[in-house]
Amino acid sequence: AAADGLGSIAIDTTQLNMSVTDPTAWATAMNNLGMVPVGLAGQQLVTDSICVPGFDPSLSMMTGITPINPMIPGMGLVPPPPPTDVPVVKEIIHCKSCTLFPPNPNLPPPSTRERPPGCKTVFVGGLPENATEEIIQEVFEQCGDITAIRKSKKNFCHIRFAEEFMVDKAIYLSGYRMRLGSSTDKKDSGRLHVDFAQARDDFYEWECKQRMLAREERHRRKMEEDRLRPPSPPAIMHYSEHEAALLAEKLKDDSKFSEAITVLLTWIERGEVNRRSANQFYSMVQSANSHVRRLMNEKAAHEQEMEQAKETFKNALTGILTQFEQIVAVFNASTRQKAWDHFSKAQRKNIDIWRKHSEELRNAHSEQLMGIRREEEMEMSDDDSGDNPSKKLRVDDSALAAQAYALKEENDSLRWQLDAYRNEVELLKQEKGQLFRTEESLTKDQQLQFLQQTMQGMQQQLLSIQEELNNKKSELEQAKEEQTHTQAMLKVLQEQLKSAKELAEINGHDESQANEINVLTVALVNQDREKNSEKRSPGLKSEKEALLIGIISTFLHVHPFGANIEYLWSYMQQLDSRISANEIEMLLMRLPRMFKQEFTGVGATLEKRWKFCAFEGIKTV
Repeated sequence: AAADGLGSIAIDTTQLNMSVTDPTAWATAMNNLGMVPVGLAGQQLVTDSICVPGFDPSLSMMTGITPINPMIPGMGLVPPPPPTDVPVVKEIIHCKSCTLFPPNPNLPPPSTRERPPGCKTVFVGGLPENATEEIIQEVFEQCGDITAIRKSKKNFCHIRFAEEFMVDKAIYLSGYRMRLGSSTDKKDSGRLHVDFAQARDDFYEWECKQRMLAREERHRRKMEEDRLRPPSPPAIMHYSEHEAALLAEKLKDDSKFSEAITVLLTWIERGEVNRRSANQFYSMVQSANSHVRRLMNEKAAHEQEMEQAKETFKNALTGILTQFEQIVAVFNASTRQKAWDHFSKAQRKNIDIWRKHSEELRNAHSEQLMGIRREEEMEMSDDDSGDNPSKKLRVDDSALAAQAYALKEENDSLRWQLDAYRNEVELLKQEKGQLFRTEESLTKDQQLQFLQQTMQGMQQQLLSIQEELNNKKSELEQAKEEQTHTQAMLKVLQEQLKSAKELAEINGHDESQANEINVLTVALVNQDREKNSEKRSPGLKSEKEALLIGIISTFLHVHPFGANIEYLWSYMQQLDSRISANEIEMLLMRLPRMFKQEFTGVGATLEKRWKFCAFEGIKTV
């Protein structure tokens, strides 16, 4: 263990100031390390900055003077954590009961876990087996005040400090080799591993501190909001005759008028005006009206001040514009060939830049001045329209000359702007042409897609119409066949009737027999019609139609006087929202023996009603 500890000591040869051959100094160094001198001549193992020269370990036992400890608060021997890019060089630390040897500086720094919030507790592992709680406290109390030590039987413990910054000092000791006294026993040495520990008490105190900081922050924000909040308006007093008299006096005072008029408005809105106080309120309203003239006079005075300020600004702007014209004239004169040839290339470039900048400023100021003059002309034209139309505006020759000069300058600036706008328009036309081509292609694609969709829809409609046409043709053929069949039956029956009549006349039967024959003939015709109608009306197509017939029969059975198709459809809509009135009517017309249609009312009140007649149909079958 001793050899290990010596091997990890950092040797600094630049600070050697003690003779290697001096036996006294060598013995002192070995005593400081807790080792017996071996009497070998060689290189110094530790520097004077770590060991105290001339220190005798037995002196501490006799006099009670403890060795100098770098960790004692206030001594400043423990250096602050160095920058990360500089390698950490740790030194030997001497305690009363043990010695701490630093780790090898070439090894990587000991790893630590992520620091928990509010950490005040450290985990210390790798303690010697014979280390007691007093020795641990002696070593780590130099980092700060210790609140509690929880030692385990397995060579580790947990130490809780009073403050968070003390944990950083304890982490500094991680990697040191601890040796109790001068013993070389394995149970008296161990390599310390100090790391952050997660404790419930630390986290609880940290949470309490955070909540306290949050409360302070909320209180500070509230105080700031209260400070920045605009003051509340003063409370309006209640109406009384005394307060009304005071308010009437305030209304007459110009300085207190704004406050008084607010109180008056509040009283009127509260409904304080009655027959008794009407005269007093009228006098206050009259006092408020007297301030109208004062306000108009103030407005006129302010308008006059504004006109004077405008005139001053216009005159100043005219002077600035004149100076700009002079500067531009200087630049123009400099650009003439007589003077231009004598300037260097850099000087010409600067003069050209200055000239362009001055012209831009001159044009901007001239436009501003022209805008002011236009506004004045518009105001003057408005005044003329309100005055007598016979009056004419008289303009001085000097004003006309100034206006002509300004118009000339404006014409020049507009010409320059027009050239710039032409260039921009050409660029925009080129860009727009490209964009227009892309837009045309996009619109053509959209039109093609729309036409394809419409064509598909029309094809589907055409197919459905063709199917309906085929169905109608088949129905028409069936009707024609039935018609030819009925005509053939009628012809056969007519021939039978003729032959029966002839036989009756020949045999001399009476008229009663002839009537019976006619009745039989009519019955045969009706029976044939019923058969044709039964053939014509196909059977039920689905279970849904059977259900509809049952529901409609029940509904019409409880309505003996019948019901129109709208009433019946509204009832069926509650059961099936997809059914239509036309579908119900077609179903009723297909079953003439179960349902019959009657007309009720006259004229505008004519109404078609459907009735349930299945019981009558059974009797006639």
